Amino acid sequence: MRIRSCIFLSLLSCLTCGGAYANWQYPGTYVGDGWYQDDGSRFTMSFRGGASIANASIKNNIGSLTSEYYMDPASGIVVSAEYYNACADSGDCSGYQYIGIGELADLPASKDFSSFSFAAGASLGWTMPYHPQWRVELGWDHITENEYNASPLYEGDLPLNGGDISGVVLHIQSGGVQSTISTDIISVMGFYDFFDGLEKPLRKALPYIGFGVGYADSKTVLNLSDLYGDLSTSVDLQNFGKLDNYGILQFYRSEINSFNVAGIIAVGFSYGISDGLFLDMGARVAYIPKIKWALSNEDDTRQRDWFSAENMIYTNLMLGLRFEF
Repeated sequence: MRIRSCIFLSLLSCLTCGGAYANWQYPGTYVGDGWYQDDGSRFTMSFRGGASIANASIKNNIGSLTSEYYMDPASGIVVSAEYYNACADSGDCSGYQYIGIGELADLPASKDFSSFSFAAGASLGWTMPYHPQWRVELGWDHITENEYNASPLYEGDLPLNGGDISGVVLHIQSGGVQSTISTDIISVMGFYDFFDGLEKPLRKALPYIGFGVGYADSKTVLNLSDLYGDLSTSVDLQNFGKLDNYGILQFYRSEINSFNVAGIIAVGFSYGISDGLFLDMGARVAYIPKIKWALSNEDDTRQRDWFSAENMIYTNLMLGLRFEF
């Protein structure tokens, strides 16, 4: 995404210079006797920054993955197969009963995604001739890293099957996670500024609304821990980490990119400081259907989905400057 951003900013610079030259050469429609009629069209360039609030629902995406559980009838203590195997070697678990196997894919996330970070962006646009209330913009926005940390990651009541005791429903906690997400959005937006005439009035708040679509590139980083010993016995998961001296699986740090179409709406107002310079204050809300976190093996040749942020909404509260020339 860094390379694409550099190319995009270079294009902005070239188009801006070209636009400025064209507007200087032909400021409007020639009406005779050396007079030009201004049609209200302008090239625009804007820069903005501010706060970003992210919210989404977390969904379990691990697929089919089971874990076995054992219980001490005397104390009621329940342990996973990993801890049972460890203590069985020393004879401390001789009285435990096998109470069944549960499907971890059925566990819900312990909490949803909610985080605060920062955002910045830039745009290049054009106001429509004879309809300068309308402007279109090609823009880029970057939302800095948001964190999602949960311990446990999944938690809920899980029915067990195939054990010595039938009908067992166990309250299960599984895994712990430290993770981050950062997102870049390249968008095409249409805006409507509420004013009359062909020239924007100065020193007056002008409300606007905007809407558009974008291409969203989200980078997610996942650090998974087997805090409850229910993941380490899976042969498949051992491809995504290494067993330590205690038989606990230490997962590799995993990083992937998710690509989505984003829907964007914007509201705010601009304030004319001088001819061609406007202070812009507003909010941009971006909707992204799904962003994934996944496990990766050591050489990053294999991945396994682990969880996702569904219906991600970024609310960016932005302050910026817009130049019109």
